[in-house]
Amino acid sequence: MVDLKQLEQDLTKPSAALIADIKKIEGDIILLGIGGKMGVSMGKLAVDALKAAGMNNRVIGVSRFSDAKAKAELEAVGVATIASDLLNDAELQQLPDAKNVIYLAGNKFGTTGKEGFTWAMNAYLPGRVAEKYKNSNIVAFSSGNVLPFVPVTSGGVAENVTPEPIGEYAQSCLGRERIFEYFAKQNQTPILIYRLNYAVDFRYGVLMEIAKSVLNEKEIDLTTENVNVIWQGDANEIALRSLLHCEAPAKILNVTGPEILSIRWIAEEFGKIFNKSPKFINQPAGNALLNNASECHRLFGYPKVTIREIIDITATWITNGGDEFGKATHFQERGGKF
Repeated sequence: MVDLKQLEQDLTKPSAALIADIKKIEGDIILLGIGGKMGVSMGKLAVDALKAAGMNNRVIGVSRFSDAKAKAELEAVGVATIASDLLNDAELQQLPDAKNVIYLAGNKFGTTGKEGFTWAMNAYLPGRVAEKYKNSNIVAFSSGNVLPFVPVTSGGVAENVTPEPIGEYAQSCLGRERIFEYFAKQNQTPILIYRLNYAVDFRYGVLMEIAKSVLNEKEIDLTTENVNVIWQGDANEIALRSLLHCEAPAKILNVTGPEILSIRWIAEEFGKIFNKSPKFINQPAGNALLNNASECHRLFGYPKVTIREIIDITATWITNGGDEFGKATHFQERGGKF
């Protein structure tokens, strides 16, 4: 039996590169929307990196904290938590100032039928936050969903390609980018727009979904046959290190792994581990949402955790009864409905 707690600890330690960079970050770090899939682990990583660097900067985590467990976890490791509804402007204005902001707030799943809320979270709130923290460095999370579908042979979409968002979620994400771009110019606020797809972790992600489909002998749709992924720990490190690369006008940065991966190949690799034959349906469309993250790799190097390691980690986690978030990525969605 594998010690899953030890496995997680081993894979979430700050790298030497992060520790070196965090020494250069002046002031406190506030994570807005820390209660989501990435925020809790990012908050812990920031605290660990600051401790390793011998720094006493505060890490502050803000969320509604509908999940009390997340709040307790963060406080246990030294993150100062604040329960706040960011859409309530009075509560937003009461938040402490911080020289460094990581903006994680947003809404994706359940957008259909609640479009107004999604637009408020993804396109209205960024303006309020940008005004509140106009004297800070801001890393603002965005999504590869703002980009057009491109041929799988294209190498992915670079930062200079014009967005073509499909569906209201993706459109609202572009709204978020444009609002942050506006305030970066208006107030000369240094901002980095962190365009991510897709983070994978022990508890969720594209690889978890494929692995479970193989293990449970469920059909895997190959219409979207290619994908980018990056280990969440690497994505967290890049987000924190990006605080040193915020610019005015805003800098856009694609964040993902270096490969354009085959869903079929990933499934077949899990098939070898589980001794199962994957079941596939449909023919590949030949295009997908794909990021070219070569600028990210130039700045920060390639991700530490490789795709084969992620496959092994995911298989180990599942077969040893590891817990899951139960939140699907919907990476195969082609019509923009979430």
